[in-house]
Amino acid sequence: MKKVDYKYSVSDIFALPEGQRGELIDGDLYMMAPPRFRHQRILTGITARIYNYIEKNKGKCVVVPAPFGVFLEEDDQNYVEPDISVICDPDKIKEDGCHGAPDWIIEIVSPASRKMDCFIKLESYRKAGVREYWIVDPETSKVRVYDFGKAEEKNYTFADVIPVGIYEDFEINMKEI
Repeated sequence: MKKVDYKYSVSDIFALPEGQRGELIDGDLYMMAPPRFRHQRILTGITARIYNYIEKNKGKCVVVPAPFGVFLEEDDQNYVEPDISVICDPDKIKEDGCHGAPDWIIEIVSPASRKMDCFIKLESYRKAGVREYWIVDPETSKVRVYDFGKAEEKNYTFADVIPVGIYEDFEINMKEI
């Protein structure tokens, strides 16, 4: 008898008990641990800088912190909640989340999310068409930046000023975060 692997769908995500969060990559369910204080401080600092830049420049992109659903593919088996999503195509934004790849995603690594953020999501984001992906690691004080359009990967520290690939004139000073 052939073993049939169960593939989860978005309906399974929305059926989780209140207070539980999960993500789907190719129908595989990954439960999410609640974030810690340092994680939230970094998320708030980066989000505020992106928001202020967009507002100051009257940009068309929007920045949305988690929890905010991103339906990466045109199916019901790929749903994530990136820590920070920057979406420049307003047609992708619906009341229930972003339908399609955001232009820029930032994940802040926690001990429970390291494998997910550094390997599983990396490939999913690349495949889905995300233009830029940052992995911010508070434990090592490092930031890995992937510019998928240029096929570049660069490493920074929390002491660096990091250029933002989707904007020519924007950078984030990690010392200020």
